[in-house]
Amino acid sequence: MVAVCDQAGRVRAGEELDLARLRPFLLEHFDHSGPISVEQFPSGHSNLTYLVRLGNREVVLRRPPFGSKVRSAHDMAREYRVLSKLHTAYPVAPKALLYCDDLSILNAPFYLMEPIRGMIMRREPPPGMPFPPETARRLSEAFLDNLARLHRLDYAAIGLADLGKPQGYLERQVKGWIERYHNSKTHDLPEVERISAWLTARMPVSLETALIHNDYKYDNVVLDPGDATKIVGVLDWEMCTLGDPLTDLGTTLAYWTDPQDPEELQEIRSAPTTLPGTLTRSQLVERYAVATGHDPGDMIFYVTFARFKVAVIIQQIYYRYAQGLTQDERFAVMPERIRTLVRASWHCAEGRRI
Repeated sequence: MVAVCDQAGRVRAGEELDLARLRPFLLEHFDHSGPISVEQFPSGHSNLTYLVRLGNREVVLRRPPFGSKVRSAHDMAREYRVLSKLHTAYPVAPKALLYCDDLSILNAPFYLMEPIRGMIMRREPPPGMPFPPETARRLSEAFLDNLARLHRLDYAAIGLADLGKPQGYLERQVKGWIERYHNSKTHDLPEVERISAWLTARMPVSLETALIHNDYKYDNVVLDPGDATKIVGVLDWEMCTLGDPLTDLGTTLAYWTDPQDPEELQEIRSAPTTLPGTLTRSQLVERYAVATGHDPGDMIFYVTFARFKVAVIIQQIYYRYAQGLTQDERFAVMPERIRTLVRASWHCAEGRRI
């Protein structure tokens, strides 16, 4: 099997770190010899992730995006605290090393963590990697089982009982994401008002509380380079909280493209979920019920909400670009992706199919 690991590269323009100010901080906290250099991981659209080389040692630095006004989505202290508690109980979470809230260094809080070596699956499997149906099936099963494992954790026992407010979580989420859309609106999308009214009127009662990732998808998991069905890491914990685990499952399903989905969803597919052997969304729900011992019931609400939420996340990112707060040209094509997700959200509600 050919293993292609996610590589850091040149730092994007406008997202450089001030190495002159960062270097003394690193020298104070890490024993190393040799030069210090910084590269940036190219993927991801929210918190920024850098590879810092301290001679022969490597650490990963996470900081908020430049120009972001959504502080709750980029709380570095909170993300660091989650990882510092979580790693022991859930080893695929990165090991946090150090948090810094001294704004004189990078003009923003940041933290450092151990890197996780491995492969990240993007839209297609890496070139040259065999991906037969058996591999696709086992990966999708492992991916779902790993989410169920997170939801089964005793969050109180690991010190995260005060991470969120489970009571009223779903109501706050629906209201909050509707507000976030309007606060970052750049285009008129007629489906938004219909979706907002539908979600508000059909909100289910949350029956369970779990530690949830809130952005669990293929390109946020790290795979063993020698075995593409083995998960060795889960990244991007910025939205982790306590809440209804079905919202987490819904988010995963919102990112998951089935082979029979319409062409516009196929065009924005971000992972190889249409390969033969891969579980479908319905099969993922069935496996989740077995893995957790809880019947998810009707997932229509959760997928409708999740597709809308993902659209709003992208809308917030595009808003920064439209306001000139970031120069990342990847964001220029986001409006069509937002429209597609909003339409897919409404089609899910209207057609009652996940």
